[in-house]
Amino acid sequence: MSEGIRPVQTTLNCRGRLLDLKRPVVMAIINLSPDSFYHSLDFKRTDEVLKHAEKAVKEGAAILDLGGLSTRPGSRQIPVEEEWNRLEEPLRAIGREYGADIFISVDTYRAEVAKRAIHCGADVVNDISGGLFDPLIWEVVSEERVPYVLMHNKAKPEVMVRHAHYDDLMAEVYAFFTNRLHLLREKGVKDIVIDPGFGFSKTIQHNFELLKKVETFLTLNCPMMVGISRKTFMYKTLGAEPEDVLAVNTALHFKALESGASILRVHDVKEAVQCIRIFEAYQNA
Repeated sequence: MSEGIRPVQTTLNCRGRLLDLKRPVVMAIINLSPDSFYHSLDFKRTDEVLKHAEKAVKEGAAILDLGGLSTRPGSRQIPVEEEWNRLEEPLRAIGREYGADIFISVDTYRAEVAKRAIHCGADVVNDISGGLFDPLIWEVVSEERVPYVLMHNKAKPEVMVRHAHYDDLMAEVYAFFTNRLHLLREKGVKDIVIDPGFGFSKTIQHNFELLKKVETFLTLNCPMMVGISRKTFMYKTLGAEPEDVLAVNTALHFKALESGASILRVHDVKEAVQCIRIFEAYQNA
């Protein structure tokens, strides 16, 4: 390690429990919106949601990430109460069943939803807007003292394709993180994970460039989450569908791990956990 460069943070304080990131971990996606681009669950079928959560836990997920609002490109906004209605019962049920064994993340950019979710057992706030869409979400994270996933983005899902313009992609994303991290730390937020925001306000070429150079962000000294699971830049490049790219998806997860990712946010837990095991064997050879 170069002189003067601090090591990346390896633990997150989740309301008194420590999430250990010395080894990479998997965050399992639990989509509760019918408008998600891949694998939605019916929030009204709590039994089916619990079955999906059980499978993810058994396969090795350390974090379950629940989202009630689709953020795919072009998706529409829904009222806060509709988002919360999708989240509340699955969140409570998963907390009762697995809350002592794993960590629960809420995927929202709304302060009110984040606050309610934390009070129902969520340990982490995963915000695709980096605090841009609802600045009060930072107040919630600060007051509740929970880890926060800070993602790079430029615009809301319904218009973000029109904002995929950069003079220097890496420099602009890095500057975004530098600025937002400073503001968050001024508010007393200490446990911050950065997410480069694959697929958000970025073209296919931007996503490949971002993945190729993603280790750049390790100098920010924060754990890094990579969320590339079955995304457009993979399946459109291949002229395929999201269902067809699991092998490629796993290959790019290996690249992300080589580049220093601490968390893989995925749909396919078993394959991601296997990828981590092979990566560690490769590293230790």
